[in-house]
Amino acid sequence: MSLEEKLEFFKLLCDIGFKEIEVGFPAASQTEYEFLRTLIEQDLIPDDVTIQVLTQCREHIIRKTFEAIQGAPKAVVHFYNSTSKAQREQVFKKSMEEIKEIALDGARLVKQLSQEYDGNFLFEYSPESFTGTEPDFALDVCNAVIDIMEPTPDRPMIINLPVTVEMSLPHVYANQIEYCSDRLHNRQSIILSTHPHNDRGTGVADTELALLAGAQRVECCLLETGNAPETSMRLRWR
Repeated sequence: MSLEEKLEFFKLLCDIGFKEIEVGFPAASQTEYEFLRTLIEQDLIPDDVTIQVLTQCREHIIRKTFEAIQGAPKAVVHFYNSTSKAQREQVFKKSMEEIKEIALDGARLVKQLSQEYDGNFLFEYSPESFTGTEPDFALDVCNAVIDIMEPTPDRPMIINLPVTVEMSLPHVYANQIEYCSDRLHNRQSIILSTHPHNDRGTGVADTELALLAGAQRVECCLLETGNAPETSMRLRWR
């Protein structure tokens, strides 16, 4: 979408009444970056709406993201890295500890920049490809990130456990959600989020069972083509 189209869609979503809107991946393209700066500089974000941006746990992408959201009245910085066994071994060729360190380096930089840049920032972390990750390892990474970010009940952090690829029946995902929900550090300061994809056609069932198992928030996609972040606007419900 062009800048004008994205602004038009954002206004429409606000008029409909959505209160949390992921507006893009500002390091992905100049259009994405300009979209964020336009929303902030022209004061186009309603007082009761929270925007959200997405960034990989890579230093230059995180820094570009904070440049884009400087001065935001309220923004969730959603940082992530892939943790699945297949991607560890076949894509990154890194050990569990090395993959965990990517998450921790990202968390440290996000926390540091949130104190250096002007704006009201909240945080979200996702172990991307959660459903392909050993549950105990995903939990270990999430807890290590939580320990760095130090959320409080007044300023909670979102831990998002995505169905990046549907790899099982919905009850298995629900069991994974319950396992993590019961063991996350500082649980009273955590909003546990689910992010269902629909590869097996059971995305809605994944969501319903995950909510029964302890999830408190749902991420759903309204305007996105494939995995192209420059066309995305996602909505949050909780």
